Amino acid sequence: MAAGTHPPLDPEAGAILAAAGPEASEPVTLESIPAEREERKALRLTDEALRRGGAIEFEELTVPGPAGAPDISLLVCRPAGITAPAPGVYYIHGGGMIMGDNRSALLVMLDWIERAGVVVVSVEYRLAPEHPYPAGAEDCYAGLEWTGEHAAELGIDPDRLLIAGVSAGGGLSAAVALMARDRGGPALIGQMLGCPMLDDRNQTPSSYELDRQATWDRNSNLTAWGAVLGAARGGDGVSEYAAPARATDLSGLPPAYLDVGSVETFRDETIDYAARIWRAGGTAELHVWSGGYHGFELIAPDTAISVGARDTRIAWLRRILAR
Repeated sequence: MAAGTHPPLDPEAGAILAAAGPEASEPVTLESIPAEREERKALRLTDEALRRGGAIEFEELTVPGPAGAPDISLLVCRPAGITAPAPGVYYIHGGGMIMGDNRSALLVMLDWIERAGVVVVSVEYRLAPEHPYPAGAEDCYAGLEWTGEHAAELGIDPDRLLIAGVSAGGGLSAAVALMARDRGGPALIGQMLGCPMLDDRNQTPSSYELDRQATWDRNSNLTAWGAVLGAARGGDGVSEYAAPARATDLSGLPPAYLDVGSVETFRDETIDYAARIWRAGGTAELHVWSGGYHGFELIAPDTAISVGARDTRIAWLRRILAR
């Protein structure tokens, strides 16, 4: 497929994107990262928003980071008045591994707390380019280890802990699931990989389709991976913990839920990752949202495609928790 040629956008969600103007499709560059970070602060949830009218309680914890690295921050959100241990979701935020924080874009997780009664632990990790790989991935793994070791005091059932993330957070969730398998880390009952950022090579057909179109195009993706990996981006020897699509063995992983829009840079790498989990004898549920673009659920939250995506995700979560 020629660059700039892509499947049609969902009419309803596409109209909202068009109304946002050309700025919504402007690529991220290394020079624009500081400004992008400032804009992302608008996605940070306030204390009042986190509480959801008293339905949710939260606390902020500082816990040890990886060996020799700074401590990390965990935001713990739970249903108000909870007494019995609840399922836990370890959540990793998006932002291309170059922006965002543990209060960014948490609305989906707040829905999980209210609709499924889970405790959410949202991790803050170091960002590139100031902190290239392995800083972010190791921060996320250290936070998961701490969460697993302290599950009881967090009100989490240690036998029902899953990992979740969107975009860069989806890629990091896949990486941390691999690390937990290989390092004998906390046992995870599932991994939710929302439009995951998995492959630094940018060689799939969908990685070429968007050029200053829709959201998070090829240019933005190259910028982010360059910030994370530097000159190693796209070359030989990149670790699977940096780019999970590099993994040659996807056996022994927890059941996965993967979803992505059809008008996304990450479409084909997400589909391939699910297929390789199946071929390794694993469990994966894959949804490709026709006409969906990167972040459609945040940009157009009340559209039919976004409501469908949220409801389908919750249905999977409830099935996993019932096992």
